[in-house]
Amino acid sequence: MEENTTNMPMLNSDAPRFTADSTFGPLKLTDYMGKWLVFFSHPGDYTPVCTTEIISFSKMNNEFEKRNCKLLGLSVDSNPSHIAWVNDMEKNAGVSVPFPIIADCNKDIANMYGMVNDMHDDTKTVRNVYIIDPNQTIRCVLIYPATNGRNITEILRMVDALQMADNEGVATPANWVPGSATIVPSPKNYIELMEKMKTNNSNNCMDWYLCFNKENSDIRRW
Repeated sequence: MEENTTNMPMLNSDAPRFTADSTFGPLKLTDYMGKWLVFFSHPGDYTPVCTTEIISFSKMNNEFEKRNCKLLGLSVDSNPSHIAWVNDMEKNAGVSVPFPIIADCNKDIANMYGMVNDMHDDTKTVRNVYIIDPNQTIRCVLIYPATNGRNITEILRMVDALQMADNEGVATPANWVPGSATIVPSPKNYIELMEKMKTNNSNNCMDWYLCFNKENSDIRRW
C-alpha cells in the first residue's frame, strides 16, 4: 500500500502563507492579520452537502463578524465555477455569499494545509476547518467526511471558546456555551495545590484539580 504523504499543519503552528485568486479577487493570508479566520475546504462546487454548508456559513456570517472573525472557503474548482455557483445560490436560495471562495485548481494550498486526503480521494479536498487567530497561529483543526455537513454553530462556539480562553486565561468544559461557567487553571505544582486547598470553595469545586469560575456550578452535568 502506498504511504499517505499528506502533511497537515499542527496546532499552535504558524498558518502556512499563500496568495490566491478567489470570488472576491486576489487575496493573501496576511490580509487577515489581526483578525480571527475560519478557513475551510469543501469537496466540490454544485454538490448538495457543500451547497448547504456555504448557505449556512453565509447566514451566520454576521455572527462571525461580531467576533472579529472572517470566513474563507476553498476547493479545487476554478474561479469561474465558484462564481457561477455563488450566483446560483443567490438566484435559487436567495442567499448572497459574503465571503471569498478560493480557486485552488493546482491543489497548491490544499496540499499545504493537508486538505487532500489520498486515502479518501486524491482529486478533491475533504471538509477541513482551520481556526486561525489574529497572529496567524492555527488554534483548532476539524475534519469532516464528504458525506456529512459541518455544524456551523459548533464552529462559532469554538471561536467563542478560544477567545474566552485567550481573554480570561481559563479553560472551557465539555458542552460550554457563552455565559456558562469556565474552568480555573489547575495548579502547576504542589505549592499551588496546597494554596488552592486552603481556599477551596465547595460550591464551585469538585476537587483541587477541577474548579469553576461560578459558584454553584452543576459539576454533575459533565
